[in-house]
Amino acid sequence: MNKKKSNEKEEEVTEVLDETENVEEDVETVEAEEVSEADILNAQIAELEKAVADEKEKLLRTAAEYANYRTRSEREKSAIYSSATADIVGEIIPIADNIYRAIDLSKNAPDEFKKGLEMIASQLDKSFGKLNITAFGEVGDKFDPNFHNAVSSVDNDEFESDTITAVYQKGYKVGDKIIRHAMVQISN
Repeated sequence: MNKKKSNEKEEEVTEVLDETENVEEDVETVEAEEVSEADILNAQIAELEKAVADEKEKLLRTAAEYANYRTRSEREKSAIYSSATADIVGEIIPIADNIYRAIDLSKNAPDEFKKGLEMIASQLDKSFGKLNITAFGEVGDKFDPNFHNAVSSVDNDEFESDTITAVYQKGYKVGDKIIRHAMVQISN
């Protein structure tokens, strides 16, 4: 009987050992699954973070493009306004020249006539001011080829070299855009 009991005990020990091995294999499998699930989750998180970063980059680029578009549109609007104003004023400038010439030549004219011409010139100057149109080219100014067109030169001790001594036609500009260069005489 002892042998029988001994065999039974051996069988029980063998079963327990088998079960232990099975449990150890199950634990290893579960640990492997947990590790692989963690790796999968980490990979998914990294992928989502990359997608968020890409979308953020797209949004930043879109915002920058919109800011550039808005700036460019404002600049184009301003340029169109200046160009249109310059075109219109370019047609009116000869009339202004004639009014100023008439004032200069009206020394012997009746006072009412002079006053009428001066009122017209004053109105014209106010209109030019509202349109941001400025006249340039005065006697005594320094000659600048960007603004002045020298049609003659004279030796004059009263003025320094390259100084405007006479103005034949005033120059006009809208903002920084030249409508017409001033036609001047300069000293040598």
